[in-house]
Amino acid sequence: MEKTSLKLKNSLLLLLTATIWGVAFVAQSVSMDYVGSFTFNAVRNLIGAVVLLPVIWFLNRGSKTGSKKAARSGTDRKALITGGIACGILLCLASNFQQLGIKYTTVGKAGFITACYIVIVPVIGLFLKKKCSSFIWAAVVLALAGLYLLCIQDGFSIGKGDLLVLICSVLFSLHILVIDHFSPLADGVKMSCIQFFVCGVLSGIPALLFESPSLSGLLDAWIPILYAGVMSCGVAYTLQIVGQKGMNPTVASLILSLESCISVLAGWLLLGQRLSVREGAGCAIMFCAIVLAQLPEKRRSVRIAQNEG
Repeated sequence: MEKTSLKLKNSLLLLLTATIWGVAFVAQSVSMDYVGSFTFNAVRNLIGAVVLLPVIWFLNRGSKTGSKKAARSGTDRKALITGGIACGILLCLASNFQQLGIKYTTVGKAGFITACYIVIVPVIGLFLKKKCSSFIWAAVVLALAGLYLLCIQDGFSIGKGDLLVLICSVLFSLHILVIDHFSPLADGVKMSCIQFFVCGVLSGIPALLFESPSLSGLLDAWIPILYAGVMSCGVAYTLQIVGQKGMNPTVASLILSLESCISVLAGWLLLGQRLSVREGAGCAIMFCAIVLAQLPEKRRSVRIAQNEG
């Protein structure tokens, strides 16, 4: 029962992550009117890293009380640094490929192709000897169908932008699997802070070389940048690292793919964009896919708990 409640807690953390990311699409679309994509990614990630510094200080202060769990967290310094740098590099590449790709394709296609990580993760996982049940594979197919109804409104073709976003999707898949590997070995908040510093610094290099960041542009976009930095980076990516502990990476990717549904709902509520019947059906199908992916895990956990009892 304890294992079941832990999986439920982690699933809710990942759902909250997807919600924050979904709303962040509104912030991203507004901020791009004032700053370049590299500048946006650099500033938002550095803000996210700075936000986590007092959190880390507070948690370290609390660990001095003798908590065994806190004492164990972050003891493997090598795993912490390696994981943080690896996640930061992948996050930098994925987020910037996505921003560049959106310039050459439609937002609907970009959303669909990015969320293809729900298929790429289990495929890559097969090579890493991570097995998935038939329920999860069925959920993957169902989620893809829902994403298609939700995002694709016209003909589907592969162009320059589509290819760039597809590379982004592969990179996000690797990011999920790297987190799956390192999250049990290192402190999640510290690793998240390191990845933001790495991503922010790496994004800042092309921002200075190819863009012209200005203080006035940053001030004009301060609300969406702060939301993206504090909530999307500082909070959401940290919740992802914490929430993925002990989770099947394919199930985690399916829950995170709800980001597309929530972005449509956020556009409807915050920007007055109405949902069509097709888009509403896509959201419903994706929700069913998430439930389907969770059922086998819960059934196995219940059987184990009954056998142990």
